[in-house]
Amino acid sequence: MNIKRAKNEIKNALKAYLTTDEFGAYRIPPIRQRPILLMGPPGIGKTQIMQQIAEETGVGLVSYTLTHHTRQSALGLPFIDKVMLGGEERTVTAYTMSEIIASVYREMERTGVKEGILFLDEINCISETLTPMMLQFLQCKTFGNQQLPAGWVVVAAGNPPEYNKSVREFDVVTLDRVKKIDIEEDFGVWKEYAYRRGIHGAILSYLEIRREHFYRVETTADGLQFVTARGWEDLSELMQVYESLGIPVDRQVVEQYLQLPQVASDFANYLQLYDKYKQVYRVDELLSGTWEPVRASELRDAPFDEKLGVLGLLLSRLADGARDAYRLDALTDALHADLLAIREGAKAIASLPDEKRAALADKRNGGSSDKDALYVASREVERLDAYRQALTLEKVPEEQQFDRLKALFSADVDARAAAADKTDAALANAFAFLDAAIPDSQELVLFATELTANWFTSWFIQNFGCDAYFAHNKRLLFDDTQKQLLQDIESARNEES
Repeated sequence: MNIKRAKNEIKNALKAYLTTDEFGAYRIPPIRQRPILLMGPPGIGKTQIMQQIAEETGVGLVSYTLTHHTRQSALGLPFIDKVMLGGEERTVTAYTMSEIIASVYREMERTGVKEGILFLDEINCISETLTPMMLQFLQCKTFGNQQLPAGWVVVAAGNPPEYNKSVREFDVVTLDRVKKIDIEEDFGVWKEYAYRRGIHGAILSYLEIRREHFYRVETTADGLQFVTARGWEDLSELMQVYESLGIPVDRQVVEQYLQLPQVASDFANYLQLYDKYKQVYRVDELLSGTWEPVRASELRDAPFDEKLGVLGLLLSRLADGARDAYRLDALTDALHADLLAIREGAKAIASLPDEKRAALADKRNGGSSDKDALYVASREVERLDAYRQALTLEKVPEEQQFDRLKALFSADVDARAAAADKTDAALANAFAFLDAAIPDSQELVLFATELTANWFTSWFIQNFGCDAYFAHNKRLLFDDTQKQLLQDIESARNEES
């Protein structure tokens, strides 16, 4: 199955394992809660989805890469203990608590969450000395005499032997005690994730043209050469920061992430074209509605790959604008909730910024991967600090403070409205340009389809509407009514979550 289906399977298993009866006992006894074993190629997102599942379900998460651990760190260190056996005091060998089990207890104390996931990566690449201990753990959920706390679900991940020479095969006894899920790469599913993560537009438009380059592992005379989903995502992160610093990305940089020379070279060449399209078509002018007629004629006569490249540029910039609107919308909602808490006396503006700052630190220390949530939380702290500072500098009397806070909050509401208006205008201008350049074409159909597929642009259309989008979808015979379009968007978004 693909990684999206695997994620849902794990969430369903987690829900089932943690369901209790009327007496508070787990409906599936811990002994019957099989560890989940994910098997699939490297770099397709097995590790990534664990953080997502923990954040979406509100459970704890402790992750270990087992190739970095020894028998001692998993089992614990031996020491001599004295116990009464057969009526006599005897010395026996005991073991300290496993580092892995101890980490689970530390996570419970840090977060206050008593249920969670223990994720063990590279489970089938462990050392020979650790193998018996790990098999025992999968079967009994114990390291030595230390039991995994109730309410913690074991998820392990490994790679098939064709991807790793160090792989050890599980015996039938072990496999008969796990819930095994085989995963394969899937570009369509990864593209949904890539839109949500804000993967660089050049990568998305390139892979739309060269889907066969999304994931490849080849054995050559020079050894194993590969391109993985993880490589594309990490390259995207670097490219975005390099662009902000004015550092060029050339073939030598690309090869550090895409370790298949053919693909690295092809993508590096595409990057040069992508940069050329930026300069020739001047996307800022297209989205602001100030483009020259020659731009439309140039795109009309361009080859198919160039048209897709320009569409990629437009979609990327529109997604960035929609993402800004999404963040400001979430920030406004958060600040509104804060003001309600202040009005009702549940919170005080004097202490609220510090409380929110501590909560943000917990999210960061917990390894949250949700960039948008972290951004909104950071801005929320920043705005609350500004509110508090304004009240102090202006020496606002206590009875007038809430009215002043509402006035300050109105600026954030205006910023959200401005971002929405800007994105709506950009969408309208993009459609106007494409109507002039490639009316009623397959490329225009693709453009409208990708606006629906992209998480941020679909969110924007669903929440703020877009006359140009609805008009074009109706004309291009996607759907008959605006209502149906919104239902399709909502359905797609529900499938993602």
